[in-house]
Amino acid sequence: MASSVASVPAAASAIAQAHFAARLSLETDCADVHAAFASGHADFVLLDVRGPKAYARSHVPRALNLPHGEITAERMSAWPEQTLFVVYCAGPHCNGADRGALRLAQLGRPVKLMLGGMTGWADEGFPFAQGAEPGSLIVMSAA
Repeated sequence: MASSVASVPAAASAIAQAHFAARLSLETDCADVHAAFASGHADFVLLDVRGPKAYARSHVPRALNLPHGEITAERMSAWPEQTLFVVYCAGPHCNGADRGALRLAQLGRPVKLMLGGMTGWADEGFPFAQGAEPGSLIVMSAA
């Protein structure tokens, strides 16, 4: 008798390849975002889509604060059309990043969700920043 893991056969390789490629086209993780910033090759804009008070208390360094409810065509016109946006919120218990990603996609903007959000960033042990302005941050250790 097969285990509950093996009782449903694994998908064919072509199906698995399409599935995981599709997921990676929609998602990234905290380690990849951190590595891109550390290497100086960040080819995306990181958006913290929580409210300004939460952002000021603690956020991912270099992230810009743009609450998901304020993502509009007018606001996004500050960036070229093909700019890739990576969005995050508080963590897996929060759907703000999904809301922000949906708004960006509805505007025809390339977007990925940073899995884990603030919770994932803390789990990785990466530092946070404080302050309302991304240019004047006080870096603090992971919570």
